[in-house]
Amino acid sequence: MLQLFQFSLRLNGFPLKEAATEFLKIQAFTGSDFENHVQLKKEEIVAYHLKNNRHYIHFVGKSLHKSWEELPIMTKATFQKTLQERLSDGFSIKNTYVNKTSGSSGDPFIFAKDKFCHALTWSNIMHRFGWFDIDFNRSLQARFYGIPLDFIGNSKERIKDFLSNRYRFTIFDLSDAVLEKILKKFQYKKFDYINGYTSSVVLFAKFLQGKNIVLKSVCPTLKCCIVTSEMLFEDNKAVMETYFGVPIINEYGASELDVIAFQNPAGDWQVNSETLYVEIVDDDNTVLPYGKEGRIVITSFYNKAHPFIRYDIGDIGILDEKSTLKKPILKKLIGRTNDIAILPSGKKSPGLTFYYVTKSIIEDDGNVKEFVIIQSKIDTFEIEYVSQTALTESQIVTIEKAITAYLESGLNFTFTRKATLQRSKSGKLKQFISLVK
Repeated sequence: MLQLFQFSLRLNGFPLKEAATEFLKIQAFTGSDFENHVQLKKEEIVAYHLKNNRHYIHFVGKSLHKSWEELPIMTKATFQKTLQERLSDGFSIKNTYVNKTSGSSGDPFIFAKDKFCHALTWSNIMHRFGWFDIDFNRSLQARFYGIPLDFIGNSKERIKDFLSNRYRFTIFDLSDAVLEKILKKFQYKKFDYINGYTSSVVLFAKFLQGKNIVLKSVCPTLKCCIVTSEMLFEDNKAVMETYFGVPIINEYGASELDVIAFQNPAGDWQVNSETLYVEIVDDDNTVLPYGKEGRIVITSFYNKAHPFIRYDIGDIGILDEKSTLKKPILKKLIGRTNDIAILPSGKKSPGLTFYYVTKSIIEDDGNVKEFVIIQSKIDTFEIEYVSQTALTESQIVTIEKAITAYLESGLNFTFTRKATLQRSKSGKLKQFISLVK
């Protein structure tokens, strides 16, 4: 019997059965057969868009590219024109899946996927969630996400929630009073799993820590917690594991592509090799070997409506040395390429460096719930935080000394205690922001 979730997708023209068959076929390839499959898909998707997509033809130019590595790398800036100008022949807004990126990289854009490609995305998602006994047709999700506040947008998301068997907790207000109400929901609703933005789910875990409550004891049906869209730090993960009482799974994805990496039952961050091809490149766009840090470049093999070929998603990461073509492992996701702090000496440092150093000191006693760091000038950093009590002068001096020792001297800091931190319209919390151009 077709379940409600799958029925809703098929009703909207997404060929789930065909996609599921293709997904199983891809997974069945091994060894040289998989290598041949990947090579074929690379050639096919390039040939298709060079024949059917005027935007990609113009982007690539007239020069011949003898190898895959010579193909130019696309960026979000490449897509700063109307969607209609970027669609392949035969595709329109009416016969594709259309959505918008979050804009966390500073270059939001509307994109499209053909319906078979999007159905494959769902096959991939359902497969990976299935690793943890999550069935989209039956498992009840506790969803920690933002939601549009306008009537039409809000109504659409609520309908999607109903069809997808999920109960949404809006995350724009996560005060203790609201978190208390969320806890009560877990006492009588049989949630199978939590899914949401990392920072919001972490706040709920810390709330439970303060009350010394393990969520699994309150909600015995809970199987796991899947976090996405924001960095997950090991100490936060430890708190979540302790006070949720279930495995914590880290997901890395992009709405315009697919799930990129998903933590498997063995604890590895397994990269999606079924629908995507992931490369790590240096500043000169040279492909790097496993174990080397660089920019993450991704190709979508199945999107015929819109080209994402050697697409620089804007993130920096490392593929593990134990990776294979069939089973790549994401060793580390370091952050976004635009999250770089330029210091007075000319030194460049990932913005999360400040976050890691400050975090190691600021959260020792559990007083500070969350914080963000803003580089307002080349030598000035503003640290905004939410806490039960204000940071002491000695704590502030310790933080300043630690950052100076780790980076360089002559930096200025301001500390501002706030009731809440500003989130994006989607509800995401950006941990480091540079206002320096």
